[in-house]
Amino acid sequence: MTHINTAVSVRGLVKHYGSVKALDGVDLDVREGTVMGVLGPNGAGKTTLVRCLSTLIVPDAGTARVAGLDVVHQPYSLRRRIGLTGQYAAVDEKLSGRENLILIGRLLDLSRKAARARADELLERFSLTEAADRPSRTYSGGMRRRLDLAASMIGRPEVLYLDEPTTGLDPHTRNEVWNEVKTMVDDGVTVLLTTQYMEEAEQLADELTVIDHGRVIARGEVHALKAKVGGRTLRVRPADPGRLSEVAAALDTTGLTGPGRATADPDTGTVLVPILSDEQLTAIVDALAAQGVTLAGISTELPSLDEVFLALTGHRPIPDPSPDTAAEAAA
Repeated sequence: MTHINTAVSVRGLVKHYGSVKALDGVDLDVREGTVMGVLGPNGAGKTTLVRCLSTLIVPDAGTARVAGLDVVHQPYSLRRRIGLTGQYAAVDEKLSGRENLILIGRLLDLSRKAARARADELLERFSLTEAADRPSRTYSGGMRRRLDLAASMIGRPEVLYLDEPTTGLDPHTRNEVWNEVKTMVDDGVTVLLTTQYMEEAEQLADELTVIDHGRVIARGEVHALKAKVGGRTLRVRPADPGRLSEVAAALDTTGLTGPGRATADPDTGTVLVPILSDEQLTAIVDALAAQGVTLAGISTELPSLDEVFLALTGHRPIPDPSPDTAAEAAA
């Protein structure tokens, strides 16, 4: 049997802010060298979880070990083995990109020579060499985010926390950040990623943990979670788009559309049918043929993570949270 090492192990983690249960008994395991995506709406408890695991706040109850160290009893040793990138870039705008990285290296007890060498290495890796000596206040949002990621890597962390790292970024810059995260994982770094972007979770995460109101409500691989909620969706495209409602109603009368109802989607010219098996798919196609419905196309697909989240929590994820102080305190 292959031995799997766990980089992050959390049991029964609790953190309250007055009457607000930011974390209400969270369990979590992250395998070494993988990306764990933590999904949840604003206020679900994601940022509080990251703050506890990065020793920024002390949990009220429960245990957590990261890179083999207890987050409460061994915080100073742990800080040398982790990296953190928050929702907003935390660089000093008056300093240049190189100066920012050297400063962090020196704070991590690197020699002046080693800090400069490490800074130069990361500036090149994150495509910031040309702008290295400019004040970081002149950087674009994407450049600041890359500098922030570089700063989190100065100490060669074993575990990296990315707390909604692409919030507010344009699609091109978001893809750049994703590529850098993939490179980090290829280098052996374990990543705990909090996000509200479904596409981000699908792109980066090996496994997912879904949190809502401070509790874990689901966990597993992306495809497993999709399959867990409603199976597949059959998308039927009638040759005559005007018959969408008629086809949906006809399918419902057959009793073949469990676990849900057939739904006409005029925007795509298709009828959506939830199905659980290939046998159900075949029976639906046969029923349509028997009723003289000519099809222009037919396909099946797993539900999107948006749909999974909706099914698990009863509401859709918030795509871009506002930096409200009160919400952040309970996030």
